[in-house]
Amino acid sequence: MTMFRRGLCILPVLFLSGNCQFLFPFLHFDNPASNGLNFGSDGDITKEGVAQDNVETAYKGKWELFTENSGVSAMHLLILPKIDQALMFDATVWKISKLKLPGPPCRIVEGTNEQDCFCHSVLLDIETAKIRPLRLNYDTWCSSGALDVNGRLVSTGGYNNGSDTVRILDICPNCEWQEYPGALGNGRWYATQVTLGDGRFMVFGGRNFPTYEFVPPEGQRNAKNQVFPFKFLAETHDPVENNLYPFVYLSTDGNLFIFANNRSILLNPNTQQILHEFPVLPGGARNYPASGSSCLLPIRLQPDETRKLIPAEVLICGGTSHEAFTLADLKRPKVFVPANKDCARIDITKRNGKWKIQTMPSPRIMGDAVVLPTGDVLLINGAQSGSAGWDDARDPNFTPVVYHVHGQKGGSKFTELAPSKIARLYHSSSVLLPDGKILIAGSNTNPGYMDNALFPTEVRVEKFSPHYLDPKLAKFRLEIVLDQSTNQINYGKRFTVQIRGDDEALDEQKLQVNIYYPAFTTHGISMNQRLVQLGTVQVIKNVAPKTHNIILQAPINGNIAPPGYYMLFVTYNGVPCRRAMWVQLLL
Repeated sequence: MTMFRRGLCILPVLFLSGNCQFLFPFLHFDNPASNGLNFGSDGDITKEGVAQDNVETAYKGKWELFTENSGVSAMHLLILPKIDQALMFDATVWKISKLKLPGPPCRIVEGTNEQDCFCHSVLLDIETAKIRPLRLNYDTWCSSGALDVNGRLVSTGGYNNGSDTVRILDICPNCEWQEYPGALGNGRWYATQVTLGDGRFMVFGGRNFPTYEFVPPEGQRNAKNQVFPFKFLAETHDPVENNLYPFVYLSTDGNLFIFANNRSILLNPNTQQILHEFPVLPGGARNYPASGSSCLLPIRLQPDETRKLIPAEVLICGGTSHEAFTLADLKRPKVFVPANKDCARIDITKRNGKWKIQTMPSPRIMGDAVVLPTGDVLLINGAQSGSAGWDDARDPNFTPVVYHVHGQKGGSKFTELAPSKIARLYHSSSVLLPDGKILIAGSNTNPGYMDNALFPTEVRVEKFSPHYLDPKLAKFRLEIVLDQSTNQINYGKRFTVQIRGDDEALDEQKLQVNIYYPAFTTHGISMNQRLVQLGTVQVIKNVAPKTHNIILQAPINGNIAPPGYYMLFVTYNGVPCRRAMWVQLLL
């Protein structure tokens, strides 16, 4: 064993087969910004790179009950920028929730004279838990969505009268849903919406529609010739589907990585040409109702970025066998197949990319993959057996797991954290908050709001503090000085973020600035979730006592980071700042 000294921190390093194996449980490689460094895709130290020594902690996280009753069960969940409100909405089809509308008008149930006076959509204040009801007329059951460049939610599809609807929710204190039925050319139920580098949206699939289309501008409608057949979705359709809510990610070259069932391709969204098919991912299916979880791993930039192609990787965890839904939903008595324990990742910018597979500590289906401010991934929620669907899963997975994206070779990439006491199964959701906590909500394994089921309809909302929020690490949590920091940034341009903390010396090697695009989360899929680690051009220290300016370069184009609102986090020693700053990346 050899000891390296860095400042006041002594690092024990064990040399095995020529590779450095750091013994800290939460150590990872997390700072490509310093001196333009690059890192190997498996966390090994490349000849151009060095390791960042994050602080050690044995803290397993903390759960808190945020509110007993959110009014609606959060089938869909999203954080709206600037106003710090969590948008939660469910389906309207059951005509009931745990919250009545504050007054007329009520919704008229389509095809009847019946009035539905229950609320199916709310805004939840993420600090006070105060709830503001919102009205919906067109059913949002199993819909999709993304934020536009101005921070508005643009949501697509749903059930029955909502399947061809585009709906918009602006960010203002009294904004209400604006709904545009008939805007889509096909019905989109269990479809996926993706944001392109120029800010346009595309929506893929949906039950009985193996097609895609561009989302039309507000108030306009797509004609039938604006809907494109997509043979890939037809080919990946099992007898019980297993290809709904496909995983769709914008790659750094402007193409779209699309994963459905167990296959994946690269699609040029402008020419509609399939450019490449990746190897089949073995071990079963991964999309609804097999419902694994997935995310785009952090995109790592250099200062003064000049590379023509920026590497990008996708992670897919869990899922189950192709027959799991048939056995759990259609067979009597029900059979609950164990979920998968694998996590697979692939470089989607390589034509010879291959899946690299690791084993999770426990099986998981219907979980969420939340990219953390540190660049690691939190796997949370879900079950250990069964399938998505009504009462089709068992064995809740209460234990969150950190996937260390750049963990060391030869060591585990996974760390289990403190378990919850609330089952979060079908129709559960979770999102990253500006303070680094995770908001967890939903779980409705029933066709309606039921309190006496094996897994009751869940309206309790929790917050989870991951390992980096160990109170002993609070001294490393920097503060962003908002009035001295740039909150509107332009592609390729430099901008300044001012930070304040306890460390006058401020070791630049331990500093990283990341921007995070908020995910639209539903059914274990986090649409458009994206974290970009920015290149640090310069750090100007002590512009005031314990106050420093970080000069950064914005991403050079929209394929790396689409236009819109991002949470900007500054991490120090692997610990996120006290609160992220909202920044708008402009076209």
